[in-house]
Amino acid sequence: MIDLYSMATPHGHKVHIMLEECGLREGRDWQAIPVNIGKGDQFKPEFLAISPNNRIPGIVDPNGPDGKSISLFESGAILLYLAAKTGKFLPKTDRLKYQALQWLMFQMGGVGPMLGQNHHFRQYAPEKIPYAVDRYTNEAKRLYGVMDKQLALGKYIAGNTYTIADMAIYPWL
Repeated sequence: MIDLYSMATPHGHKVHIMLEECGLREGRDWQAIPVNIGKGDQFKPEFLAISPNNRIPGIVDPNGPDGKSISLFESGAILLYLAAKTGKFLPKTDRLKYQALQWLMFQMGGVGPMLGQNHHFRQYAPEKIPYAVDRYTNEAKRLYGVMDKQLALGKYIAGNTYTIADMAIYPWL
């Protein structure tokens, strides 16, 4: 059974979505282990052994490569691992696979960090800093525009196939 250390955040939701979409069932194939980042659980030694970056999510799969246990952190790496393990949601042809991977990287390097900063400075920052609010609001609008243009070309972000890129982007939107 895969242990998923997570919380209800966009990064955590990506992995929950992937597990469910792969047909894996909570309580049978995987279990959710809550990491309360509000209380500092991400700094506990047992969690840091799985996720040395002290960020969620993290997984431990006792049936990893070569039948040996593996722990992984970073949601994108976990999505790639689960796609390889299950053979689902990452196209097989190189062309389609790399199209999906570029949109996964777009989420990991752009959508997640920029929308995260946008939400922070607009909603949670103890002091409203107009420059930061404007900068991240404008970048969020730009990223939404990129996605709108791309989705006008196909049913899903990487074309006509539902992939891990869609699962990674969706929770942020």
